[in-house]
Formats: sequence, structure tokens, C-alpha cells
Amino acid sequence: MSKGTLYIVSAPSGAGKSSLINALLETNPTYDMKVSVSHTTRGMRPGEQHGVHYNFVSVEEFTELAEKDAFLEHAEVFGNFYGTSRLWIEEQLNKGIDVFLDIDWQGARQIRKQMPQAKSLFILPPSKEELERRLNARGQDSEAVIDRRMQEARSEISHYSEYDYVIVNDDFDVALMDFKAIIRAERLKQDKQAAKYTSMLNALLAEQ
Repeated sequence: MSKGTLYIVSAPSGAGKSSLINALLETNPTYDMKVSVSHTTRGMRPGEQHGVHYNFVSVEEFTELAEKDAFLEHAEVFGNFYGTSRLWIEEQLNKGIDVFLDIDWQGARQIRKQMPQAKSLFILPPSKEELERRLNARGQDSEAVIDRRMQEARSEISHYSEYDYVIVNDDFDVALMDFKAIIRAERLKQDKQAAKYTSMLNALLAEQ
């Protein structure tokens, strides 16, 4: 059995990365795929569940885990801490499950250093105006927070060249199709196909 692939997915807030990941998992049942559930110290938003959207922990708990080197990456974002569980990621990949990490460029750099085999995707909005419209349409943040997210967007987007793939989320269906194409192409690589079809290949190559 071949190992799963770790996908790093980054984008400025409001570009649609979470929606694309969720749609991919819902409409692509052929492959075993999961989204990494990060640890965070931020408060739980309406509709969120512990262990489903995030593992919500206190600052003290987070600090203790970080000191034990339990995270592949961790960072402070907008005053809150976020971290990716090392053990959980490795367990899923060893089971042949593809894992998606929804993280910023700083976390992506940390992951690449420790897992250079990971693949990375950057999701771009079609324009600043559309990005701001989407942030306002979510109805989750105050004007001050939205202004701060727009300021951070330029910094985040400036790191797009560090990623393996870039998707422009203008038309959602087209962006999702592009996302699926990347996953399928990675699954069709020689090493993964060889591991998946070992018996078939042995039979095809066997002497008469």
C-alpha cells in the first residue's frame, strides 16, 4: 500500500480554500482523504464542534504540547495559536490517506522543512474587490477585523511563488475541477500506481 500525500493549502482569508477542500471531500469519494484538525486557542464560533473543526485548547495546554514537540508546525495568527499534530498526520499518511492542511505560508514553510515530499497549493481570489466582498458576505467579522484581513491578504499572496500549484478561485466549479485534477495527477504517479497494482504488474511481467 502506498502512503498518502500531505497537501498544504494556503490562501488569504475569504479566498475559498476551506469551501474548496470541503467540496473536494464531498464530491470525490474514490480516494481516502481527510482534513487535518488543528489545535487552536481561539474561541469556538457558532456551528463549530470540538474535534471536528478544531481541537480547542487553552493557551496553557497549547504551550505544553509545543514544548513536547507535538506539532509539525505552529504559529500565532491574529492573536491566537494554531498547531498541527505530528502523530495524527503521520498515522493517516501511513494508512494511505491523503491529508489536507489548511494553513498560512508561515506554517507551510515549517511543514516543507520537515516533510519535503508534501505538495502545496495556493488559492488566489480573482481581485481585491471580490475578496473584500466575500469577507463581508460571511458575516463573521467586524469591519476592523475585515480591514486587518485585507491588509494581511497582500502579505499572504506575496508568497504564492513558494507553492507547487496555484488555483484562481473565480468560478468555484472551475476551481474545484482544477483542484480535483491535481489530486488525480498525484495519485497516478508511478510510485503510487506501482504500490497499488503490485500483483497486476507482477502478473503482466511474469514470463510465460
